[in-house]
Amino acid sequence: MIPKELAKKIRYIQIYTSKAVNDSLAGEYESVFKGRGMEFDQVRQYNIGDDIRSIDWNVTARTGEPHVKLFVEERELTVIFLVDLSASGSFGSTRKIKNEVAAELCALLAFSAIKNNDKVGLIVFTDQVEMFIPPAKGTTHVLRLIRELLEFKPKQAKTSISAGIDYMGRIITKRSVVFLISDFLEEGYEKQLRVLGKKHDLIAMSITDPREIKLPNVGLIELEDAETGELILIDTGSKDVRKNYEKLGAARHGSLKEMFRSMDIDHIEIFTNRDYVVDLVKFFKTRERRMQK
Repeated sequence: MIPKELAKKIRYIQIYTSKAVNDSLAGEYESVFKGRGMEFDQVRQYNIGDDIRSIDWNVTARTGEPHVKLFVEERELTVIFLVDLSASGSFGSTRKIKNEVAAELCALLAFSAIKNNDKVGLIVFTDQVEMFIPPAKGTTHVLRLIRELLEFKPKQAKTSISAGIDYMGRIITKRSVVFLISDFLEEGYEKQLRVLGKKHDLIAMSITDPREIKLPNVGLIELEDAETGELILIDTGSKDVRKNYEKLGAARHGSLKEMFRSMDIDHIEIFTNRDYVVDLVKFFKTRERRMQK
């Protein structure tokens, strides 16, 4: 039995994301993710003007008449959510913590995917892979993904994006659309990220709480690193402290954006205090325009 509070939350996410999909995202998703390529459909007799490179020589030899192969676009995609649910995702200064936003993003994109008859799968990692749900179709499958994300309790606190990417590379061999969802508060995964971006259609989604960029003036506060347990005392009443903190936050975000840009990897910035549907629609429209050039 699913606990009443969890069932209520799943139902809320289902209603909210389904409305967003129907109102804003379904058409945008389909126009951007058009399929893996072309698949064989049938053979017919050659007509003047057909590309000779499409001639099926085996059928031509057997029938004594030239025939060509016809192909159609393969619409069905495999979508993988590669999600960082390490301890740093449990932070939240707004109504939602980062890991809750990650679950809602997966739900929104998963409902968009199944509406277009695509398969969706899930890989959850901390500093190791802690969950894998193979790609499948259907609303029941998506609801299972949402439940697993909301119920998830990490065995490990730390993060290894490399571990998640390495596992993904071993288990998913067919080219897929991959949404890598993390706060990216880690280093040393650049090489693996570049390889993943070349093999799959990779979209990085960075989730940020506003307090990770800017501190309020609330006097002395003690901060704890969720992944290491380290404590630090900060005087937010100091203008210089707040200014340096903001400068460091901006520099980290700037370097993250530059890394994705240099690797030609799509990047969506998600903030926990902002409507992420707007950010997703903006991304899809920008990507569609870029594809049409």
